[in-house]
Amino acid sequence: MNELFAPPGNDWRPVSPQLARMRRAVLCVLVGLGILAVIVLMVVLGFSGWLVLPLVVLLAVLGLGWVLVGRNARAWGYAEREEDLYIKHGVMFRGLVAVPYGRMQYVDITAGPVEQLFGIASVHLHTASSRTSAGIPGLPKDEAARLRDRLTSLGQAQAAGL
Repeated sequence: MNELFAPPGNDWRPVSPQLARMRRAVLCVLVGLGILAVIVLMVVLGFSGWLVLPLVVLLAVLGLGWVLVGRNARAWGYAEREEDLYIKHGVMFRGLVAVPYGRMQYVDITAGPVEQLFGIASVHLHTASSRTSAGIPGLPKDEAARLRDRLTSLGQAQAAGL
């Protein structure tokens, strides 16, 4: 099964560990807001035993989410080959996309406010087919810029040969 997701002759390059840190921070903020809402309800309605259940559920979501976020971030990777770029993702439902350089129409980088705070960006590859458009989240800013420039130049060179 592993050979199904292994590009021949290349090693996978992982995304930044900052991706997991960013997603875990967002998870903590959201769960923290939920816990704060339950505490406010406890104060307003008076302490009630049934309000402990949402707190337990929120803490379980935090624990499970913490583990799943880390596993998902470690599952992302990419491999640059001579004629195409491979992108893999997923743990339970794995995916692999091979994007030929000659089919790329444009490459862009996005970084929202939270991503900028953690020093990461996402690279998006766009092709004529929406099925082969792909993205790589959580790249360090310098690596995202390098990959964008390299893919753009390789895309132009490969497309010129068509």
